[in-house]
Amino acid sequence: MENTQTTDLLKKVRKIEIRTRALSHQVFAGEYHSAYKGRGMAFSEVREYQYGDDVRNMDWNVTARLRSPYVKVFEEERELTVMLLIDVSRSGLFGTDTMTKRDLTAEVAAVLAFSAILNNDKVGALFFSDRVEEFIPPKKGRSHLLHIIREIISLRPTSNGTDLSGALRFLTNAMKKKCTAFVLSDMLDVDSDGKPRYEDALKVAVNRHDISILKVYDPREREIPDVGLVHVKDSESGDEAWVDTGSRKVRDSYSRWFRTVGENENRLFNKYRTDNIDIATSDAYVSRLMLFFNRK
Repeated sequence: MENTQTTDLLKKVRKIEIRTRALSHQVFAGEYHSAYKGRGMAFSEVREYQYGDDVRNMDWNVTARLRSPYVKVFEEERELTVMLLIDVSRSGLFGTDTMTKRDLTAEVAAVLAFSAILNNDKVGALFFSDRVEEFIPPKKGRSHLLHIIREIISLRPTSNGTDLSGALRFLTNAMKKKCTAFVLSDMLDVDSDGKPRYEDALKVAVNRHDISILKVYDPREREIPDVGLVHVKDSESGDEAWVDTGSRKVRDSYSRWFRTVGENENRLFNKYRTDNIDIATSDAYVSRLMLFFNRK
């Protein structure tokens, strides 16, 4: 039984590798490179101040010690460190069209990982539910990349909920140097009023790292169909209830709540200038990702 499961996993890994590697080579490598290369500046050296130097780069400690003006010199970082923050909470198992949110997240994460490796960048992954399920430190190389893809496909979370704050705080604490981080999640971590619960953690993270939000959703989540009286269960909290979907009032109330969640998210992302894009399970995600890269 175990050998069969291992064989099935390897087949899945190989399938997603072939598909996403081709996309990374043919479609995304150029867009990824132009969007992210050169965005980071690394400290190079200290030299004496010259006419025209930016005074904001003054090294006041060295200047005071040598009693002569010195400035810090920076150079463009040729190598990036990419971190994938992957939501593995139970809400990702929802899907009504061609794939679940978890399936879509896996493919998009694999494409980003391949794009990073193709550009000679390090890539790591942080899998989270309402706790950090696994942290894979960033490295280079195909074997490391395939390890990440295997975990994307096979990891089974020990918890059901979602805690984006915990994931963002872990990133901030674990990555001491600036990195490019992609958060792949349905972002359904809100309070009873539909307000994000992760604002404080995001505020800190965006000051340390280059954060991009790739929100994965299923169109059916945004409205309830009229199918009469149904029994529903929250996949994360376990709460259960009977809902009369035949009631227009009930359907409209739910739609308004979901719109409020989206509006609150957008306000938050705009407030902290966080790049973001929505990708539906029914979307051709290739075009959505290219739009995202080109927009950056």
